[in-house]
Amino acid sequence: QVQLVESGGDWVQPGGSLRLSCAASGFTFSSYDMSWYRQAPGKERELVATITSAGGSTNDADSMKGRFTISRDIAKRTVYLQMNSLKPEDTAVYYCNAARLRLGKKYTYWGQGTQVTVSS
Repeated sequence: QVQLVESGGDWVQPGGSLRLSCAASGFTFSSYDMSWYRQAPGKERELVATITSAGGSTNDADSMKGRFTISRDIAKRTVYLQMNSLKPEDTAVYYCNAARLRLGKKYTYWGQGTQVTVSS
């Protein structure tokens, strides 16, 4: 049974930091690209960052570059999102995603999300 369990979401003041974790089970963790997405109220879900199965990482949104860092611990089957210099506009539910393309078929799994609230 595939599971992605996020944790670490919290309320934090602007300028603060949080580290989100996503514990994975039920699939070959090292073979999947792992990503963090977020969805703010009334907005579409957007990609925050990806770490590929090969270990390369990308941050696709200019608004988050230099502030958010994705990493993983293969032994612990966990992916992290370190978020620094948080802003109120970072308030959202953050979701963990695992994705893999194999033999022409895409496999993708989602966690349940963890709430991050940035306000004073």
